Amino acid sequence: MDPAVGLVLCLSCLLLLSLWKQSCRNGKLPPGPMPLPLIGNMLQLGVKNISKSLSNLSKVYGTVFTVYFGRKPTVVLYGYEAVKEALTDRAEEFSGRGSLPVAEKANKGQGVIFSTGNGWKEMQRFSLLTLRNLGVDKRSIEDCVQEKAHCLVEELRKTNEAFLTLGRQRRWKNGHRHVS
Repeated sequence: MDPAVGLVLCLSCLLLLSLWKQSCRNGKLPPGPMPLPLIGNMLQLGVKNISKSLSNLSKVYGTVFTVYFGRKPTVVLYGYEAVKEALTDRAEEFSGRGSLPVAEKANKGQGVIFSTGNGWKEMQRFSLLTLRNLGVDKRSIEDCVQEKAHCLVEELRKTNEAFLTLGRQRRWKNGHRHVS
């Protein structure tokens, strides 16, 4: 057997294996165009006008679909209704964050900003509890504004009463109405 034929055969097997693995992984992802093994759907997405490409894909696959950027699957929500449903009705399913490999390596998966999953939820809960215990968010800015507005209204009432009293003294002299 020629080495070139063996190489082509091996590459073909790897390509088919990669395609099979990607199709098995798609169990929970929405439908989308079939990705190429290493570059995903990059050739199907127009780099110059990506919104038009996504619009065309939404006409074929619906408002929620999956595209692959390289080997990384990305769920696309196209349109107001799809985003609204995802953020209100299915908030728990869409609450995850994407991973940033550089940040994960630098922080070893820890920290508030770049962590994901259960670690992120626990860290967020701890941070918010600690900040509340330290006095943050005890009084909202709305309460402070309302208190200052109430004080201002009271001062204006006092000023208005003094002004009205002064006006009454000037208008009535010796029991008779005086026109100034």
